[in-house]
Amino acid sequence: MAQKATIYKVELSVSDMDRHYYETHKLTVAKHPSETDERLMVRLLAFALNANEQLEMTKGISTDDEPDIWQKSLSDELELWVALGLPSEKVVRQSCGKADKVAVYCYGGRTAGMWWEKIKNSTTRFDNLQVMNFSEADTSELSKLAARSMKLQVNIQDGDIMVSLDDSVVYVTPVKWKSADR
Repeated sequence: MAQKATIYKVELSVSDMDRHYYETHKLTVAKHPSETDERLMVRLLAFALNANEQLEMTKGISTDDEPDIWQKSLSDELELWVALGLPSEKVVRQSCGKADKVAVYCYGGRTAGMWWEKIKNSTTRFDNLQVMNFSEADTSELSKLAARSMKLQVNIQDGDIMVSLDDSVVYVTPVKWKSADR
């Protein structure tokens, strides 16, 4: 019998001084049986970094033709495609063709670095692609915050991120590997 997704209830308060965005999102997040706490927390962090009223979690890991997070316009056009981990060059290329902007959030230490070295030259033509990397130390600390019910506070200023839950605080410093030019 197949395992079912675990449901997480998250109250995500975002204070993004860089974008002047201040809002609280109540999210019900399904964690796929094969998804780690680290990936779940990276997904929540990616949501916070792109927080918007139209931003939505998708079926993500259980589907190949959807990103982990997306934002659609009122006319159903794909404005933002957010992928986590180390997507194939083909997936990056296809998502850049489908969405106005594509954001890839990598994690996984050396493996992420090797992935980027392999595909970075083929991504130069995509001016709608942004690639960010989170260090293994940062995502490891983030994963320790994972709980079935969370009230997360995410503060973003000058590209630096502070994630707090109760008395625990994790500082995340993403490294921008590629900036979107539009």
